[in-house]
Amino acid sequence: MGHSSHDKPRILAQREVARSRLFAIEELELRFSNGAERTFERLMGSDHGAVMIVAMPDPEHVLLIREYAAGFDDYVLTLPKGLVDPGEDIVGAANRELMEECGFGAHNIEPLVELSLAPNYMRHRMQVMLASELYEQRLPGDEPESLIVETHAIDDLPALLARNDFHEARAIAALYIARDKLRDEYQRLSLW
Repeated sequence: MGHSSHDKPRILAQREVARSRLFAIEELELRFSNGAERTFERLMGSDHGAVMIVAMPDPEHVLLIREYAAGFDDYVLTLPKGLVDPGEDIVGAANRELMEECGFGAHNIEPLVELSLAPNYMRHRMQVMLASELYEQRLPGDEPESLIVETHAIDDLPALLARNDFHEARAIAALYIARDKLRDEYQRLSLW
């Protein structure tokens, strides 16, 4: 049974303990509804939001990018993604990131799902967008090197998961959710 909102811990104090170019770390002094007090830390990033794009050049395939991931000091295969710029909406941000990272724009972009990442210590949310009806269009991005774009079958997710360079949880969740949505739509259409 879920807790109702009055059970939420009370924030007794909150302060910034460190800041870098990209992040701030906040410390929260909390009192839980049973009286227990704890200190939690959270990583604060951009408040404008972020987008991740499941871009489909055709109904069976999805575009993945190979990019350097500093967290692992290695190249990983993932979905195109990026921060929403101030004054930009999520559809515009998704299309811009797609042009910058993959060299495509999309005539059709719709929200698929909102995902969080490590919610115990990050407030970060990501809007996953489904993009189709692609057309070639490149925008210069802020990437230090051009990204390698690969096309993979969306039904072949087990083969992707068997690889050692495809492990980003948000990308995995996004692809399974997109695959199931497309499968449902196809079954509805084939009933007609």
